[in-house]
Amino acid sequence: MIAKLLIANRGEIACRIIRTARAMGIATVAVYSDADARALHVRQADEAVHIGPSPAAESYLVGEKIIAAAKQTEAEAIHPGYGFLSENAGFAQAVIDAGLIWVGPKPSSIEAMGLKDAAKTLMMEAGVPVTPGYLGADQSAERLKKEADAIGYPVLIKAVAGGGGKGMRKVDKAEDFEADLQSCRREAKASFSNDEVLLEKWITSPRHIEVQVFGDSHGNVVHLFERDCSLQRRHQKVIEEAPAPGMDEATRQEICAAAVRAAKAVDYEGAGTIEFIADASEGLRADRIFFMEMNTRLQVEHPVTEEITGVDLVEWQLRVAAGEPIPLQQEDLAITGHAIEARLYAEDPSSGFLPSTGPLDHFDLGSEGRIETGVAEGDMISPHYDPMVAKLVVWEKTRADAIEALADIAESVEVWPVKTNAAFLANALLEDDFVEAQLDTGFIERKLDRLVGDDAPDDAIWQAAADFTVLDAIEENAPRPIGFRLNADPRVAATLFHKGESRTVDVIGERGAAHATGFVEDARTVVFADGQGFEFALESRGSGAAAAGSGAILAPMPGKVIAVDVAEGDRVAAGQRLMVLEAMKMEHALTAPFDGTVTKLSAATGGQVQVEAVLAVVAPAEE
Repeated sequence: MIAKLLIANRGEIACRIIRTARAMGIATVAVYSDADARALHVRQADEAVHIGPSPAAESYLVGEKIIAAAKQTEAEAIHPGYGFLSENAGFAQAVIDAGLIWVGPKPSSIEAMGLKDAAKTLMMEAGVPVTPGYLGADQSAERLKKEADAIGYPVLIKAVAGGGGKGMRKVDKAEDFEADLQSCRREAKASFSNDEVLLEKWITSPRHIEVQVFGDSHGNVVHLFERDCSLQRRHQKVIEEAPAPGMDEATRQEICAAAVRAAKAVDYEGAGTIEFIADASEGLRADRIFFMEMNTRLQVEHPVTEEITGVDLVEWQLRVAAGEPIPLQQEDLAITGHAIEARLYAEDPSSGFLPSTGPLDHFDLGSEGRIETGVAEGDMISPHYDPMVAKLVVWEKTRADAIEALADIAESVEVWPVKTNAAFLANALLEDDFVEAQLDTGFIERKLDRLVGDDAPDDAIWQAAADFTVLDAIEENAPRPIGFRLNADPRVAATLFHKGESRTVDVIGERGAAHATGFVEDARTVVFADGQGFEFALESRGSGAAAAGSGAILAPMPGKVIAVDVAEGDRVAAGQRLMVLEAMKMEHALTAPFDGTVTKLSAATGGQVQVEAVLAVVAPAEE
């Protein structure tokens, strides 16, 4: 067995690997960038090596530094986790050439499945059904447009080297194709250093079904059943579950057998996932389920498979990498109960899901379920990496019980001042169609307004804030904005401010805060309820932000300007794109708030900007 393991990753997956390695008696080595010098995975590992500046391109994506760190610490093996270099065949080969153990599939398998067009061709040869589309070598915009027109709209543009929802665009009509192609290629180039794309027919009632497979060096390949990952936003998975609701045993056997054939076609070793798109317009049927791609690594959502099978997939990875056979045969594997995972992101749903970065001054995810995270209270959410804070995972005997348990966990999340999507997750889980398993990949977009909800505090939240404020003042014997009414019953009230609104609320004691939690500090009260955090100032602060109607275009988060579409003096229409900002590996378009003229432009392509920086000013058109 491996004695010392270097983990070429960060965050929750690094912590997850450390946990299993420690249970197996394997020493661990963490690597870290400047931004992660005090990160949780660094604190948990037995050793840690600094590998460079904060940007991933200068640290976590530099294979030479990672291999050097393994040599320096005398680690025998490298586990890549997911993302970063996990599906880089060149890095895998370099690890092997350095005399180290690569905890993953053979480089040839990664290469065979790494480009979606080549992988689909290989799958067709192996008898695995694939989605109709265009896989041609001619990558000219003219040829791609012609093929898209022939396939028919809507059509999906997909980076051939893509993954994680990056480099994908749905095009609804022909006139949008060129702009979406350019955006897709730009994102693909930045994420994967490859801007080639393929086209697929957009399936109108799609469900995302994937099968966990596992192979070893002894020729064994097994599957560990399927997962449903249909709840997505911008092609990024949000909620995953296993098994897939509505999957009958005959269809399960066919899709899982196809997944095993796919793995065997590339002589697969280690953990992998075969992803399928299902036309669910008439339920899940084997003849309407098509291969999309293979992920040659451990998946973010692997915990739900572990929960229903009782298998530790990271342990299997380490054993197979050490030359052992798969611990169980296919007949030994079975589904028990139901598991659901929700991805908790540092983002603000009420502001278009913009990333939220900064310190985790208050961080409490509760003690229920299985929580996979790479941060703790006092840590930072960095703008340099993916915004996922944690994975919230539950297992119950039935799907209904799992939904209820996970919604309870999401509603109990307490994170501040970083904003999260916890309330959004709870709303999605409790949505009638989700409860009834009426799912497809368009679920979130169709119901977005209802799932995002209202970020304004209701009367009960104001009441809770007043109660917490006064109770804290009594306990601390500190001055607070409270007062007793004269010539009336002896009652106490608190004056609070929230986003420009002021209320004086009668205090009724602990009863008013029964459904909420919170804290009071630094002339503010923060209340947590139903997965959201609400801040109330205890004195008026005014507002330094630009007025909504001023025409000032502010940076919604720290990031890099990757495209500027206008110049000073240009006339623009309401909703017209002015520029594109990139943050946390995602593109965010900034648009004109109304018809007018660009009177100031301070942003330039390639420039780094800070949150709330004025990037442009649009003067309204004269009526």
